[in-house]
Amino acid sequence: MAAATLYAHPFSSYCQKTIIALRERGYAFELRMVDFGDAASVGEFAALWPIRRMPALVEDGRMLVESSIIIEHVDLARPGARLIPADPRAALETRLLDRIFDNYVMTPVQKIVVDRIRAPDRRDAQGVAEAHALLATTYRWLEARLGGRTWAAGAAFSLADCAAAPSLFYADWVDPIDPALTGLCAYRARLLAHPTIARVIDEARPYRHLFPGGAPDRD
Repeated sequence: MAAATLYAHPFSSYCQKTIIALRERGYAFELRMVDFGDAASVGEFAALWPIRRMPALVEDGRMLVESSIIIEHVDLARPGARLIPADPRAALETRLLDRIFDNYVMTPVQKIVVDRIRAPDRRDAQGVAEAHALLATTYRWLEARLGGRTWAAGAAFSLADCAAAPSLFYADWVDPIDPALTGLCAYRARLLAHPTIARVIDEARPYRHLFPGGAPDRD
């Protein structure tokens, strides 16, 4: 069977989330980079997926979209330790934290970042302030929720950690985590040191100049 094709970009948070998971599961894929500065690349992707949101996975003529769905599909299809536990209650905690990291960390991060590239007269100061407030609240919630755990949902690396890695990586760039939240800071450090996560961070380094406002000289 030919390798599946993942339409993605190395600097995209949701693409990184998916790539981490696919490599954790030993899933063979060809990365087809979507370059939104190249009309041909955009045209190819738009013909496949008109909504044009990455990532998208094509496997045996079937297309899947949305990072969590792609990961769950691969998890079900591959033997070995799963990223979503078989136990329903453990799976529920894993899925909850996956949604927390996507919706309450990455979404406000994107709000802040997108606002930076708008024309000054079109910026949304109130929306950005609300995004920062949401991040502060979520950081405190995570500090309490993750207390004593090695990984987000417990002792095993899971879907939740795949979501957490790019979310907390970029979040700390736009709204630094309070050092007093020692558990959350330590968890972020563990994530960045994990082999599959460290690899996607390194692969994305050539694109750091694209980060609106400039990427910090760290990580």
